[in-house]
Amino acid sequence: MIAQLLRLMDDSDLDGVSALVKNEITNGGQAWEVHLGLFPLVQRALNPPFINPHLPKVYRICREFLPYLSEDDIPALVRLEIMEYTRRPKSEELPKSAVRNSSVSFPEIEAAIRGGDRERVTPFLSAFLEQQGEAELSRNLLLLGSGYMGHSLGHSVSCTAFILLEMMERSDLDPWPALAALADYFCKGQFHTTPPLNTAAGLPTEESLDHYLLIATSGSGIVNLHHTIARYAIERVRHLLSQAEYAHMIARWIEFIGTKSVETRLSISPEETVTDYDAFYQLFSKQTEMPVLSCLAGMLSSAKGRQRIGRYLVKGVCDLYQGDYDPHFLTGLGSALWVVSQYWKQEPIAMNALRQYLNYFFTQRIY
Repeated sequence: MIAQLLRLMDDSDLDGVSALVKNEITNGGQAWEVHLGLFPLVQRALNPPFINPHLPKVYRICREFLPYLSEDDIPALVRLEIMEYTRRPKSEELPKSAVRNSSVSFPEIEAAIRGGDRERVTPFLSAFLEQQGEAELSRNLLLLGSGYMGHSLGHSVSCTAFILLEMMERSDLDPWPALAALADYFCKGQFHTTPPLNTAAGLPTEESLDHYLLIATSGSGIVNLHHTIARYAIERVRHLLSQAEYAHMIARWIEFIGTKSVETRLSISPEETVTDYDAFYQLFSKQTEMPVLSCLAGMLSSAKGRQRIGRYLVKGVCDLYQGDYDPHFLTGLGSALWVVSQYWKQEPIAMNALRQYLNYFFTQRIY
């Protein structure tokens, strides 16, 4: 079934895929296994006119939703992502090859990227991976991407981070498709020079980091949403970085945010007005920001409530799907839920992130 599904998806056969997933993936709790089988194809899913690998990034972030969902919730999410991957064009599958000398330095990779040929860069990345390991490759690519955050709306770090995380998660699979996706992206973006480590910056205090996150979650629209997504990505790969490298990434993120004002504190009266998902969906489907925020604010203070926030939002986004979504509807949701999980005790930050995401989702939906 997976092989047939992958062929139909590769051909962008929406009708064939729709019929197949309707009949198959809800049977016997198979949905997540189907998701896992999509790995090689998803790395080739494109989102023109943008060069950013939004769809491989979405693929990883769907894994981040899993702890919020029951087994019965998963098929809707998998159907959504399958339809999105299907309707997108795909890059040509890159045949696997090797470099004659498997000893490759990262400056050689940078030089290959400068040449702009993914067919040359991918084997170099593969050789470096075999030689130095996934953590070292990841660290170098993240630091390379850090020099281009301001030019790429943060994608040079955020897309890279989530593709690498999924590649490392899937240690049983050939990493070649993910390496090819990264090579293609870095060549198209011309991300070829690692910036000097900003050793003078030092790591901001926790209070300062919190303040910058409050700034990042302020404002509406795609640029402001990316301020939050970029911090989310940095924190998810923090374990791969030294203290000095993490401080450098944070300094680059602060530069990316630039100068903007903190959102005026929202006047939200927490209201526990819903007792189950169906009642929440009735509210959510009206796509009116403040009533939904009031409802979510009433769930923020307890672990059970925060679990419901995650489940209700993921299910709501899936249930409103009608065949055409902006990838940021999922990547932005991932960042908002990360903020809620980490900063729920700091209500202004948590509610800012939810407001920022809901504003984007409700205003950008085309239905």
